[in-house]
Amino acid sequence: MSVFQLALDLGNESEFSVKKFLLSLIFLVSTASAADKPNLLFIFLDDFGWKDTSYMGSDFYETPNLDKLASEGMIFTNAYSAAANCAPARACLMTGQYTPRHKIFNVGTGPRGKAAHRKLLHIPGTDTLKPDTPTWAKSLQSAGYRTASMGKWHVSKDPLEFGFDVNVGGTHSGGPPKGYYPPHPKVPGLPDVSEDEYLTNTISSEADKFIRKNEDRPWALYLTHFAVHTPLIANKNLLAKYEGKTAGELHNHVAMATMIQSVDDGVGKLIATLKETGQTENTAVVFFSDNGGYGPATDMAPLKGYKGTYYEGGIRVPFFVKWPGRVQAGTTKDTPVIGVDMFPTFCEMLGAELPADHELDGRSLVPLFTGADETSFVDRPIYWHFPAYLQSYGGKKVSGEQRDYLFRSRPCGIVRQGKWKLHQYFEDGDLELYDLDADISESKNLAESDPEKTKELLGLMTEWRRKVNAPVPTEKNPKYDSKVEAKDQARISAK
Repeated sequence: MSVFQLALDLGNESEFSVKKFLLSLIFLVSTASAADKPNLLFIFLDDFGWKDTSYMGSDFYETPNLDKLASEGMIFTNAYSAAANCAPARACLMTGQYTPRHKIFNVGTGPRGKAAHRKLLHIPGTDTLKPDTPTWAKSLQSAGYRTASMGKWHVSKDPLEFGFDVNVGGTHSGGPPKGYYPPHPKVPGLPDVSEDEYLTNTISSEADKFIRKNEDRPWALYLTHFAVHTPLIANKNLLAKYEGKTAGELHNHVAMATMIQSVDDGVGKLIATLKETGQTENTAVVFFSDNGGYGPATDMAPLKGYKGTYYEGGIRVPFFVKWPGRVQAGTTKDTPVIGVDMFPTFCEMLGAELPADHELDGRSLVPLFTGADETSFVDRPIYWHFPAYLQSYGGKKVSGEQRDYLFRSRPCGIVRQGKWKLHQYFEDGDLELYDLDADISESKNLAESDPEKTKELLGLMTEWRRKVNAPVPTEKNPKYDSKVEAKDQARISAK
């Protein structure tokens, strides 16, 4: 019986029925309140590539729990990180803003790579978010959520200043505390464990405790595993399994495989806990990565590039959302979305208010999740701005994966609109235009053959940079030496 029907009959009912009505009213109101405040389990991995799950096509790594979750929700095939490496990607994610606004452009502020190889003086930016910066965690916290960050933080000394009630392991460090096995240095919230306990398992266990402890109130868990960031240290308990497994054509790295399964096993544990505690239907699960995969250990083919490049392999990442009752299971979206979208998305999903004086660059994806808007996102331009340098991986054959042998990326700006993607490189003004529908591998530069589209996208990006006050490096580096650069390019290419 509805509350409305109970109210109609209230005047003629006994005292018992009045009490029954009041209890029903309390129950329905509390149920509606719970439905309006779903829990959020946000699984955010480090250096996890576009094809590093089984559901996206890995032929060696095993992710049955992630695969099942993805099949129960909506998979996005054109999801992007807002930067090609860790710190800027995470700053964009937390603030809902592109790099020119928060000014975290790179990991650290110092120059990267040899001075003789850099034609321009880079823009150093900063390496920490300001404590008064609005974040989606602060908004959720203000809306009554119990919030936790567990794992890598990387954008300040402590996530507690940025809207989290609980911090397990989060510091300014970009990697795991002294590796994946104890002893770990004293970091906030990370418990003492046995000498053979794998760090990923420890963090998953702490996440399990958090979910159980808060089952009677709305919660949001930012499960930001250190995995699969270097050092690539295998989970010893899984080593024999993958050493004995036939290598795939795409993937074959044994230590990486154990690291990925460790994450997946932990996810399976949390999903079982949600079911056991009756929270499955009221918990949205979101899965994402901070940038492309680690080049020496994995492969995103047919995508070009890897972590640190602004080709697709460096910024396109796996992303899915399972949201019972709101997202249709077994669906796929090809619409381009990006990390800055998470802030408004989480606020709309969980009923939190957006901060009044904080300009967001992202858009809520809820209309895409629910099918309410299938068109307005398609031609929305999305941007990247990297006014710095990121040196190449040592010892990795880079031909065909990056622009030159010395840097994964040099100072650049990128825009994608619809199927089109334009790169602009600030050292020499080079432009690269790609039709991603026809050429997902970014192998055919159309900048000269389609000057109109090139001009159109360059105009979009130039105007966007003006709007967000994006700094473009122009000052010559006095330590640059073209002869040294050419010699080193030739030496590496000959290997």
